[in-house]
Amino acid sequence: MKILANDGLDQSGIDALTEKGFEVITAKVPQEFLVDYINEHKIRTLLVRSATQVRKDIIDGCPSIEIIGRGGVGMDNIDVDYAREKGLHVINTPSASSESVAELVFAHLFSGARFLQDSNRKMPVVGDTEFSGLKKAYAAGIELRGKTIGIVGMGRIGQEVARIALGLGMRVIAADNNIGRASIKVKFYNNQFINVDIETEPLQDVLKHSDFITLHVPAQKDGYMIGKNEFDIMKDGVAVVNCSRGGVIDEKALIEALDSGKVRFAGLDVFINEPTPSKDILTHSKISLTPHTGASTMEAQDRIGLSLAEQISSILQIH
Repeated sequence: MKILANDGLDQSGIDALTEKGFEVITAKVPQEFLVDYINEHKIRTLLVRSATQVRKDIIDGCPSIEIIGRGGVGMDNIDVDYAREKGLHVINTPSASSESVAELVFAHLFSGARFLQDSNRKMPVVGDTEFSGLKKAYAAGIELRGKTIGIVGMGRIGQEVARIALGLGMRVIAADNNIGRASIKVKFYNNQFINVDIETEPLQDVLKHSDFITLHVPAQKDGYMIGKNEFDIMKDGVAVVNCSRGGVIDEKALIEALDSGKVRFAGLDVFINEPTPSKDILTHSKISLTPHTGASTMEAQDRIGLSLAEQISSILQIH
């Protein structure tokens, strides 16, 4: 029984599946050749991350497929409803990468708060000749402790962001149309913990009162969630992080808000035109950038691989 992990799979997942008797293929097949490859090799399970698109043409054109798996949370690159109508199993790993994405949010927040995204560019170039000038330029950093973080989307990742924020001594507010209250358990190294209940609020209130805003929502079908009107509502000097999906933020409006000083800095892991983001975004001195690596930690990939292996084995009843 053959599995094609077209966007790669962690070795732990490969080993777990191989032990169950599966043949795991990790060759990267270009999108346009995917149907022919799957049919030629009689692939029963197709595993993807965010790069490969699993649309109706693949679902209709590949009768051997029984399972479509997404290593991650969002499945907007898969026609999920259509696949399930056709009797296919569609699986993902919703909790495996939550901690990794949440930690990247704070990597962006700390970077922007202390100008690391700019100083790391300039120090290697002029640090030996303009040290004093750079020191002065980056002297007005800010602290996260005591500030208000607004979390838009209180699913698994949003709740993990809340845990870290509470541990840092931040005030946490949140907006989510589907969740009225989230109970956050903050654990400490010595097995002590505290529980904090967070009541969600209307989005407008969160935008208005937050010092930092982080987005954890699905891809948007009807325009941007954050555009010019939303930036206008925000505090002056707010910071915005998007580690969810490209297209959630209007990037043109973001640049205008950064240039005007309305937004102090931004952190972006996802972009409208992946894998070719706008040069204006990539070169902006107030944006901390990562190339869609929210779930890309060794620990998360290990959990993703094992979760997919367990689900596939269960569905195909391999013991």
